[in-house]
Amino acid sequence: MESTPLAEDARALVPAAGRVVLGLAGPPGAGKSTLARSLVRALGEVAAYVPLDGFHLSNDQLDRLGLRTRKGSEPSFDAFGYAALLTRLVAAVDREPVYVPDFDRALDEPVAARHLVPPEARLVVTEGNYLGLDAPGWRAAWSLLDELWYVEVPEAERDARLLARHRRHGRSAAAARAWVDANDVPNARLVEGTRGRCDRVVCPLGPAPP
Repeated sequence: MESTPLAEDARALVPAAGRVVLGLAGPPGAGKSTLARSLVRALGEVAAYVPLDGFHLSNDQLDRLGLRTRKGSEPSFDAFGYAALLTRLVAAVDREPVYVPDFDRALDEPVAARHLVPPEARLVVTEGNYLGLDAPGWRAAWSLLDELWYVEVPEAERDARLLARHRRHGRSAAAARAWVDANDVPNARLVEGTRGRCDRVVCPLGPAPP
């Protein structure tokens, strides 16, 4: 894959020994997962991908907590579990493979062990909305990031991407619009408040994320 300036910046973080963690934060629809995957592809075996989305609470837990209609909001994630994974990843370099959960949009549930961080990976690229949040659990995760980039695109572009995403996954046009306004927009406002805790702002261009 042809390298890009952002990929070269990520490559510059790769240590000769040990492991570093690059975080990508930003509001829903900013393209965090698309950028993270592109960086990992560009860097090859030296890098591995770790999404926060694997730490979505299950639908059963969301129902128990009364959060099903706020899926994707900050309390609908296991922040402490995510921080524990990052702690293990930093310690496990050159020792053992680490299996990483993901979120399956077709199932609308988290799934275990979809991703693998091999022992030799020197750079972990992790992404999610709340990586810069100054709150319990998230602070612990933030402290484990060597750099945190804030991914930013124009709000109109994010809105179009989110509507298209929800339509692809079965919502009607009206339901997609209602979900974005009631859920994605408040989440975005919370995330925008973490911009100042990031090391830099990046504005990648590319196709809408899946």
